[in-house]
Amino acid sequence: MTNTERISLHELPASGQQERSMSSNADNGQTERQRDAYKKRVLALVGAALSQFPIWGFAMSYGVFQEYYFQHWSMKGGREITGIIGTTSNGVMYLSMPFLFALFTRRWARHRRTAAALGAILACASFVLSSLSKHVWHLVATQGVLAALGCALVFSPTTLSLGEWFNTDNRICNRAVAYGIVLSSKNIVGSTCPFIFRGLLDRTSLRTTMLVWAAITLGTSMLSICMIVTPQTSLVAAETARGRNIPWHFLRHKAFWIYSTATLLQSAGYGIPQTYLTEYARNVSALSPTFSTLLITLINIPGICSSTFFGFLSDNKHLRLSASTVTAISALSSAISAFLFWGLAAQNSMALLVLFAITFGFFASGYSATWAGIMNDMEKDAAAKNEALDSGVLYGMLNGARGIGYVSGGLLSVPLVKAGSQVSAGRFGYGTIYGPLIIFTGLSLAFGGAGLACSPKWKKALRLR
Repeated sequence: MTNTERISLHELPASGQQERSMSSNADNGQTERQRDAYKKRVLALVGAALSQFPIWGFAMSYGVFQEYYFQHWSMKGGREITGIIGTTSNGVMYLSMPFLFALFTRRWARHRRTAAALGAILACASFVLSSLSKHVWHLVATQGVLAALGCALVFSPTTLSLGEWFNTDNRICNRAVAYGIVLSSKNIVGSTCPFIFRGLLDRTSLRTTMLVWAAITLGTSMLSICMIVTPQTSLVAAETARGRNIPWHFLRHKAFWIYSTATLLQSAGYGIPQTYLTEYARNVSALSPTFSTLLITLINIPGICSSTFFGFLSDNKHLRLSASTVTAISALSSAISAFLFWGLAAQNSMALLVLFAITFGFFASGYSATWAGIMNDMEKDAAAKNEALDSGVLYGMLNGARGIGYVSGGLLSVPLVKAGSQVSAGRFGYGTIYGPLIIFTGLSLAFGGAGLACSPKWKKALRLR
């Protein structure tokens, strides 16, 4: 008994120390995992912000090329066809996103980084091929379609991973802010790239400019892809039979179709000023090439703040605004800007064009950031009805609606310009060949606020809820 008690008394402290040691190791392991997850979140955010440069740099600066083609046209085919390249580029990217988001959110989750790398190579090759263009359809095919498909392949997998990193433990507010930051980075790209392209075109040639941009696209894309890791939880979920099935219940909800239609209409008008404003500044207001390029930058600079601002409004605990209210603020304000400032701008009206670029850029550029609020509302409705909802697929569908709008606006812009008066019919923009284009832009942007139809009480849609 004495020996047994001696052994028992000797082993008790050792057992306690072992338990404390195991508990300490567990705590250290958990802390290490938290640090690793935090590091990966930060890298995903920085990588997604960096990827906006190769993805949107050309599309958001196409107005510079449109003006260049007008002044230095030497290819076969009608120059007016180049007006659809910028909107086609945006449209193809957005139109492909519903399919790509649905593909990579579940079944091909493990292949996201590989697909993004292939997209970077495709975009690079497309810009190289565009430098060899001899006919206008070559430009449409390479710059408007192939390069856009490559950029969409970079955007979709990386954006999916970003949304998943900032949606851990249902902390939805993080996702809204993360999307707002990335969209702000997109507008930084739109503010700087026009001057990059203008400098290259003035000092070299179209061919050299395309080759330089191809190299930049490949390098920055690969760097950003390496920074964004697919969350392990998404990979595990995708391996299960249930995880591979995408819930499509949201397609039965009226709110989805209303918001999608509103997004389509807003996008039809949003891409037009980015394509035609520099041409308008040169041909109607008789402004210099430098100033016309500055207008594109002035459209994108306010978006740096507005994307984060509208993302904040879409998910703010202190100032509760409905998603329909936030989208209406963006859409209606940008429509008023088009009607008042662009429509009344005439020859030498520098001040009005600057005012239009700034106000339009702030309110219209923030429209995409309102989607986080739309997704939040639809997730709450799905939870209330005990329905599953994949936010990545929903985000891809909204991008698809935006793509239809871009393509529609681009295709309509050519006949609208032709329908305009060939001889000035007044002092203002409405009386120029761009008059029908200005009216169409304003109306499309205004109808982008159609999300108000989702408000429970129409008359109280603009009030705090």
